[in-house]
Amino acid sequence: MQARSLALRREGRRIGFVPTMGYLHDGHMALVRLARARSDIVVVSIFVNPTQFGPQEDLAKYPRDFERDEALCREAGTDIVFYPEAKDIYLTGHSVYVVEESLSRGLCGATRPGHFRGVATVVAKLFNIVLPDVAVFGEKDGQQLRVIRRMVRDLNFPVEIVAGPTVREPDGLAMSSRNKYLGPEERRQALCLRRALDRAEALTRDGVRETGSIRAAMQQVIAEAPLARVDYIEIVDDATLEPVKTVARPAMAALAVFVGKTRLIDNTVLRP
Repeated sequence: MQARSLALRREGRRIGFVPTMGYLHDGHMALVRLARARSDIVVVSIFVNPTQFGPQEDLAKYPRDFERDEALCREAGTDIVFYPEAKDIYLTGHSVYVVEESLSRGLCGATRPGHFRGVATVVAKLFNIVLPDVAVFGEKDGQQLRVIRRMVRDLNFPVEIVAGPTVREPDGLAMSSRNKYLGPEERRQALCLRRALDRAEALTRDGVRETGSIRAAMQQVIAEAPLARVDYIEIVDDATLEPVKTVARPAMAALAVFVGKTRLIDNTVLRP
């Protein structure tokens, strides 16, 4: 992959990159289309990264279907699918990691220790392998997007980071590979995440600025779904991801909720 990318760059070709963990859906394909519009060659990586999963998380059962993913990539105009194995990404004796120490402390970083160390490390490695000019990440993973942008800035990666809007099902549920885990009733109750964000947006539009009130209203919406259990509901500064007491400038309302055994995340930016 690296040799191919070096050859393409010598030819003056612009490389667009979409890193994924596979089991692709329309949200991923929207990112591919963004990369297609900004580059000559589109590379999609499919790699279920073991270092971003905790010991009790779903690495072993994470959904995988390479043949389906390859067909979707082909239909979306992908030029290269990079499909490495863990033993090739993490060599025996691997001992170097990338750690972001500010944006990754709260939200998913607080409830999934080590997660963002794994994310930053694998994305740094993929950038050095694929050598993209532009890389596209989804806004659904809001904290991840901001951590990657900070890594690119602070470590001087020559990569433009493009954010793709969250793609949703017709009923509002954010598309996610983990939605496959949801049973019919869990799938119905999972809509509480979008409803909680809608409530936060509505309160902000109505002039509510105190984040404690907004969080309480979001919590109440989630409580209406008996199969849902809150991991976190937070309202943080959109740039620093530090908790804020009032929405005085753009703030991200972010939540992680277990619906049954499936952990789902979503977010929206509140604009005063």
